[in-house]
Amino acid sequence: MNVTIYHNPECATSRNTLALIRNAGIEPAIVEYLKTPPSRTQLIDIINRAGLRVREAVRQKDTPYLDLGLDDPDLNDGQLLDAMLAHPILINRPFVVTPRGVRLSRPSEVVLDILPLPQKGPFAKEDGELVVGMHGRRVP
Repeated sequence: MNVTIYHNPECATSRNTLALIRNAGIEPAIVEYLKTPPSRTQLIDIINRAGLRVREAVRQKDTPYLDLGLDDPDLNDGQLLDAMLAHPILINRPFVVTPRGVRLSRPSEVVLDILPLPQKGPFAKEDGELVVGMHGRRVP
């Protein structure tokens, strides 16, 4: 199964997304993007395939976003991409790539929309929120 997660193991949303992928019986390729950032071409492709604008893929919380002046609305996509590649912590997470599409899985259950296999059983996030019920179906 060709599924890739751009993962930060320190992020609860990323850990929950990875756990949901595994709950479908899929062992994804895990790219710890802080250690191995995507190339510029890969990053552009991921963002475009997720249907996002570059600015929407920039993480603001707990990053040097403000220190770098990235809140300036006059910055273009190229400048934002340069910052993301120089400081991978600015890449929002987790991006998941599957044969059914690419999503920024925030919240983590967004990944359910693109997984090629159904959930195998119930799943609750680390905080206890039930996301998938007893029969492997998403909880409304």
